[in-house]
Parts: sequence; C-alpha cells; structure tokens
Amino acid sequence: MRVLVTYPPLHGPGTPTLGQNRQFQWFRRPTYIYPLVPASAATLLKNERFDTLWKDAIAERLSWSDYEHYLNTHRPDLIAVETKTPVVKQHWRVLRRIRYWLPDARLVLMGDHVTALPEESLRNSPVDFVVTGGDYDYSLLGLVRHLRDGAAMPPGIYYREDNTIKNTGPFELTGDLNDLPFIDRELTTWRRYGERLYKRLPFTYIAAGRDCAYGRCTFCSWTALYPKYRVRSPENALAEIEQLVGQYGVREIFDDTGTFPSGKWLREFCGGMISSRLNRRVRISCNFRSDYLLREDPGLMRRAGFRLMKIGLESASQETLDRLCKGTDISRFEESLKRAKAAGLEIHLTIMIGFPWETREDAERTVALGRRLLKEGAADMLQSTVIVPYPGTPLYREALENDWFRVAPDDYDRFDMTTTVLKTPGMSPEDVRGLCAKCYGGFLAPTYVWRRLRDVRSLEDVRFLARGIGPVLGHIGDFAHRPRKRKK
Repeated sequence: MRVLVTYPPLHGPGTPTLGQNRQFQWFRRPTYIYPLVPASAATLLKNERFDTLWKDAIAERLSWSDYEHYLNTHRPDLIAVETKTPVVKQHWRVLRRIRYWLPDARLVLMGDHVTALPEESLRNSPVDFVVTGGDYDYSLLGLVRHLRDGAAMPPGIYYREDNTIKNTGPFELTGDLNDLPFIDRELTTWRRYGERLYKRLPFTYIAAGRDCAYGRCTFCSWTALYPKYRVRSPENALAEIEQLVGQYGVREIFDDTGTFPSGKWLREFCGGMISSRLNRRVRISCNFRSDYLLREDPGLMRRAGFRLMKIGLESASQETLDRLCKGTDISRFEESLKRAKAAGLEIHLTIMIGFPWETREDAERTVALGRRLLKEGAADMLQSTVIVPYPGTPLYREALENDWFRVAPDDYDRFDMTTTVLKTPGMSPEDVRGLCAKCYGGFLAPTYVWRRLRDVRSLEDVRFLARGIGPVLGHIGDFAHRPRKRKK
C-alpha cells in the first residue's frame, strides 16, 4: 500500500505556515517550519513497511502542474494532508481536484481545525477520513493498518458509511512519546526547512513533548483541543540530539514543544547535555515561559548549550493577560528577561495585537513595551501577530457569545492575518496591521542596529545579521500590503 504524506500547493500572498501549533500567516519571505508530527507519521509508516512518500509542495515550491504530474506518476493509494483553519477551504478544493485525478485514492485530513470541527470537512469535501487528535502520527498509522490489514480503526476517526457520517469515538492521547522512532530526516527532506532567527547551521527541529504544561491560554488551539501534556524522557531527547549532531552535523536545534519541560526534567536534561559534552557541539533554542525563568536556573541552561528562548509577552495589559488565562505577571516580566540575559541567553518576544476589549492606547503600550525591551537589550528579537480566534478555542467561543466577529465565523479564508476577524473598537483593520508592522520597525532603530553590530564576535555573527535583514523587511511588508482578493 502506497501512502503519501503531503502538503499540496496553496494560493496566497506568500508562504503559508501550516505546522503544529503555529499562528497561521502568509510570509512574503519564504519560511519553512519543519512539520514534526506529519514527519513522525511518515516515519512510523515507513518503519511498518508501508510504501511511504513525502511531498511538501510548499517547501519545494512546486507548481500545480508539477504536483499533478507527481501524483499521476506515483499514484498513491492514500493521501494524508495536514490542514489549518485559514486554508481548510482551499484544501477542500484541492481534494476535489485530487479526486478527479486519482478517483480511487483514499483522502485524509488531519490537524487542529478538523479536530475542532470533524464533520464539517466530510460535508464539504470528498475527504474519506478525518483524523482527530494531536497524535495524528499514531492515528494515521492505525488507520492505514485498518485499510491494509483489517485491524480495528483507532479512536478519533470520522468517516462516511451509507451516506452517514460515523466515528470511532473520542480520540485518545495515550501514546508513549518514548516509543516513537526518531524522525527519518532523509525521507522528510529536513534540509528544506528552517527559520532565519537561528545562528548556527545546519539547523533542525525536535519536540521533547506535546504540548504545554501550563495549557490554559484561551487563544491556543493545541492546549484547548489536546489538553494533555506529555514529555519524552530526558535520555530519549538527548539520544535524538546525539544522532542529529553525529549523523547530520546539526549545530543548532529548535525544540518546538509548546513549552519546553521545566523542573526536574529540565535539570536532568541540562546535566546530560553537559556530561555528554553535547553542549559544546550544538545550541538549543526553545519556547519557554517568562515565569519559568524566575524559578529555573538560566545559568545552568546556558552552560547546557541553550541559546535562545521564545517568550510570549502577548500584551502589556495585565487585564488582557488575565482574560487570556496567560498566568503571567506583567510587573515581573522585565525581571525575568533580565535574569535570562544576565546568564547569556537570548530572548525572542512574541506579542499579539487586536484584542476586542483593548483600546488603541492599550495596543500602543504593548508595541512601545516590546520596542523598548528591544532597544534596551532586554530582548533580542520581537515578533508580532494579529490575534486570531481559531475554532475549538475558548477565545473562539467567547467571540461567538459576545458578537466580536467582524466577519462570518466560518469565513475561514479571512483568518490568515491579512485582515482582522475580530472587532477592534477605536482601531480599523489597517490600524491593527500597522501596529504589527511598527513592532518590526524596532529592528531598524539606530540604537538596536548599533548594539547588534557591537555584539558581533565572529563571521558566524555577521552571516546571522545579514540573513536577518530580509525577514525583517519581509515582515514589515506582510502587514503593510493590502489584503488580497479572495478566490471564489
């Protein structure tokens, strides 16, 4: 049985970010984030001796004619696609085209949107199976075993039978992440992926866990839909890092867990990095929480090889942080960053603009705080996004209850940050996007530029700065251009 795990070509003003637990956005400057769960699914299938194909038409920049030629040449028996809210309607159209090309192929959708609304895609597209739950690597393997061997379908699968939509019950998050094989990097063409905020090349991604120990933020799809935090053992994560360094020469890794594990797990991991001397061979970057920086030892993390922490600021308003159930104290935020910086760690801040309860002044204070932290050296990078209430999240339900939507709640094409989908009293959609662009303007401030030039210590630093110029200008353009006209 031939199985294709794929990202078909998509139409939009740039490169789409489709990976797990990412805020979707079209990037004018290509950014390809390694899709870890689909890559794990492909690896599981290959290890079970299925004829497994991987084709990321987005990362390969394939045209529709090239993609059609690929499908007609390889003619897979099953095609699995990860989807996300802003492109799910495009994927419905894609599946109709694929059904025309390959009428006998089984079509599968997976991801957070179809987990929130599984029957919707079965009603609106020729998809045969919808795989729900965050462990869609395990679940896809179970589905393919069912089709080939007659094994029972795993829980969380939606399908049609006699023109009726049926399912195998609620999905389960019972898989032991330590049992997963390390991702087959060659099968999944790992060298195509990366972001320009990483300093040392070659660079790749891993995930020590799924997904966030805190797990309450109202805007987060993964913690809302898959509310069970699981981690691999420190030894298992270290073994994969050893493989990446030894076999592929990887020199920097980003851990894409929603929040990197803390406490005893973190201390054991750091000890293992130091005792194995991996800390001298590779740098680790990860998602982290500001309050964790106050209770953990940033100095130990730095000695263990950590370089960069991605920290969610989101808003300068404590009221907003409380409404988001963020669990952070804005009065101690700068203290946490300074503690990390004193240890030699770099900080990448993320903020969100366009909350329906915030005033323009609130949003401007957030932008001003982010830019000040950048200017003063408490942060090294700053990222801004338009707040998007994805289906299945508490924020989406709150928006429905309070009539916050300025577009139809199922007008999913508009959920792509090219406009605002929530009402923002006192601000137009252009105002919101303009404030997002203003955040990136902080990188062009003379004080910031001088500080980065002053900190150059090697040719590697020079190359890193040179790589960063294009993305900064690209992000300003992402929010400065007019919203695209939608295809009907």
